[in-house]
Amino acid sequence: MEFKQTRQGYVDGLIEIADELPEMVVLDADVAKATQTLQFAKLYPDRFFNCGVQEQNMLTVAAGMALEGKIPFATTFGVFATCRAGDQLRNGIAYPRVNVKVAVTHCGITVGGDGASHQANEDLAITRSFPNMTILVPGDYEEAKLATKAAAKFNGPIYIRFGRDKYPVVPELQEGFEIGKSKQLRNGSDITIISTGILITEALKAYELLQEKEIAARVIHMPTIKPIDETAIVKAAKETKGIVTIEEHSIIGGLGEAVAGVVAENNPCPVRRVGMRDVFGESGQAQELLDKYRMRAKDIIVEVEKILA
Repeated sequence: MEFKQTRQGYVDGLIEIADELPEMVVLDADVAKATQTLQFAKLYPDRFFNCGVQEQNMLTVAAGMALEGKIPFATTFGVFATCRAGDQLRNGIAYPRVNVKVAVTHCGITVGGDGASHQANEDLAITRSFPNMTILVPGDYEEAKLATKAAAKFNGPIYIRFGRDKYPVVPELQEGFEIGKSKQLRNGSDITIISTGILITEALKAYELLQEKEIAARVIHMPTIKPIDETAIVKAAKETKGIVTIEEHSIIGGLGEAVAGVVAENNPCPVRRVGMRDVFGESGQAQELLDKYRMRAKDIIVEVEKILA
């Protein structure tokens, strides 16, 4: 199995599409080595802008560039774009609906050793609440490239989320990318597992383990959190006995609540959520933290069995 970084997929996507979109520019908040945008800067120095450790200013500059016809990708860590620069994200980008792509890395508990201050586990809750905001969470390196290219050609503000660590490359995610559409990777009639981001690998592991228990699981990957694919969710609610969601994010305000909202309004069924359970993280190795905060295949199965019981 091949392991690659989603943040590297982001930058490789930018580089691949750069000549096609000469109006595209990249901004960074003095973390270009960490976000990998330094690679873009070396190839296109006239289209790269280091705004320094001034995330609020960077988003404002990006909004101004968008209003002048550029396609800016404003890049920093997830916690800084949403918490430190939340006012500029809301009032300078989402409210006027300017064509800025806010690309963030180092999201989720797998940021690891940087600790709770840098682990963005609330960013989806914040950005989901902003009108006009489209939210993308690709599942692996290849889908990160596809999502980046799709974002560049989309007219409107986008928040696109990447991680820090290396994650498995999932071949099924390489077959195209459409904003607002999910990808059903496995079929089953007993239970549905809906994942987003890099935890698709845990969802697929859970599928295999459930097969051994003679439980047929449907696995849906949801790379767009907003607008979410309501059609796929309602279909799953009608055709299976319940839904388990898994996300590298708080269960408050993220994928789980988005799915539960769709289900409650359209076809009520049991929904169980796997993710950060209203706590801050801590420093540690990424894989250890996924174990501690119960975001593994075995944790999905616990929730599946609660529904089926």
